[in-house]
Amino acid sequence: MTREFDLAASLAGGVEGRSGAWTFIQDFAAHWVGAALGSDDGWTEADLDAAEARLGLRLPTALREAYLLFGRRQDLTSNHDALLGPAQLYVDRAGEALVFRHENQGAASWGILLGSLQDDDPAVSVRLDLADKSAERWEDWLERLSLCFVEIILSESLQADEDLCDFLDPDDDSVELLEANSVQLPLPVYPIGEKENGTRWFLGQDVLLRHDGGMAILARGRTAGDLDRVRDLIPGDWLDDYR
Repeated sequence: MTREFDLAASLAGGVEGRSGAWTFIQDFAAHWVGAALGSDDGWTEADLDAAEARLGLRLPTALREAYLLFGRRQDLTSNHDALLGPAQLYVDRAGEALVFRHENQGAASWGILLGSLQDDDPAVSVRLDLADKSAERWEDWLERLSLCFVEIILSESLQADEDLCDFLDPDDDSVELLEANSVQLPLPVYPIGEKENGTRWFLGQDVLLRHDGGMAILARGRTAGDLDRVRDLIPGDWLDDYR
């Protein structure tokens, strides 16, 4: 692609619906990850049909579209947490949700409630792995699956190349500097209902940042120099800053 990629503008279209989400992911893969989507990056229709036959249920349109487009690109989907392949999809023990993603240490799972599988672009829920299993519940995560895949691609990009990515345990000053030196992106704050302590996304000068409700700031620069610049703008004990 030769046209300039405007991440914020493309993301604004990406949060509106499925087609915009897939366009954003294609552009982000080409311009930020540096490896455009190819014809072999998705699973086949046969793979998805086999999953439906094994599970005895219909996969939502958005899930099929995502898997067909980039489901095999682990560098986009599984640097930290794991997107399950079609043969790994399963219904949870309680028979409540179709699970499609796991946190890397098993601390959480993401799924689609079975009652919403008929929707083309259903809501996504998350379930934490708790010591008290009776306290586990499927909780609202994001309102559409396509939106969740945008979040997955963005989040996994923060866990890729060590030279381009870093982590900061923030204080109040860090958050103020983040807000002063970057623009909040139009991805909705999540999990649903967590307006004050939810996750927000920002864009600095060629630096993508995620603020996890006071718990962490994660950053990815287009180049190592871009990342160094944001470390200077938001000083603190960055995990991988060895300068």
